[in-house]
Amino acid sequence: MSPSLGEGRGGLKILIIRFSSIGDIVLTTPVVRCLKQQLPDVEVHYLTKKGFKGILENNPHISKIHTIEKDVKEVLPELKKENFDYVIDLHNNIRSAQVKVTLGKPSPTFRKLNFKKWLLVNLKINKMPDLHLVDRYMLTVEELGVKNDFKGLDYFIPEQDVVNVASLPKTHQGGYIGFVIGAKHATKQLPVEKIISICKKLHRPVVLLGGKEDAARAKEIESAVGELVYNACGKFNLNQSASLVKQASKIITHDTGLMHIAAAFKKEIISVWGNTVPAFGFTPYLPGSGSKIVEVKNLPCRPCSKIGYEKCPEGHFKCMLMIDEREFE
Repeated sequence: MSPSLGEGRGGLKILIIRFSSIGDIVLTTPVVRCLKQQLPDVEVHYLTKKGFKGILENNPHISKIHTIEKDVKEVLPELKKENFDYVIDLHNNIRSAQVKVTLGKPSPTFRKLNFKKWLLVNLKINKMPDLHLVDRYMLTVEELGVKNDFKGLDYFIPEQDVVNVASLPKTHQGGYIGFVIGAKHATKQLPVEKIISICKKLHRPVVLLGGKEDAARAKEIESAVGELVYNACGKFNLNQSASLVKQASKIITHDTGLMHIAAAFKKEIISVWGNTVPAFGFTPYLPGSGSKIVEVKNLPCRPCSKIGYEKCPEGHFKCMLMIDEREFE
């Protein structure tokens, strides 16, 4: 690190870029914390989309959050005035490149490994490094002398969003399992019938977690299982849902943002993997004891995508339908 950087104001000023999404932003929090705790008088700023600001605005390690709606031009004049010493690009796309070119500062950049992902999806050749995404994010700050403290992820819930368990049905006030039923794509979600079967076998109170887009599926599950299931989908904002995750005895979840929030709280996590695979490096990071990954191994069609589809491209959806329900007991 150049001794001249940050001179005259006591320390470095660093901008981190990650525009989306929930899980990916939560996975950057070790970088934020380690920068703040390992560099003297560092000032950490963060650039993200406006819709994701709530994930970060309670993080005590961040001095200022800059946001965009769609275009980085909205915020470039503001960023220029900050006179950053470094730009840590954890997104690596056209928009983050625009920011780096405009600011003209040293810019360690996250490597996406898109070709290796293509090999795994299309040819089933796994050349992915045996590194979690968090560890790959941490590589971007090595040149600053910052190292992973292995304390896991951070998620900070504002006091006003802490959910009082007494507000839940009496059946759930003594403890519950959180079941995150949604995911961005259908091929990352267990079918409703499968979730119903699992919930019935648990014989314990279950809180269904998800957004408004999951409410109809959740209602169907609640109706089929009965009073042991409480449908919280679409009734709580993200921070409130995080509060419900934090207070759960354990979490069952697809590969989605709340899975990473659960890892931040060191919950026991049963993560379910359909068309995507853990080899991509997005598994729960340093979760609580008893956590495990549930998947159908050795299916020749897995992974069929690095993200997901709205329906199984093969038409059989074996990656979810063949999930062993005994794994959840």
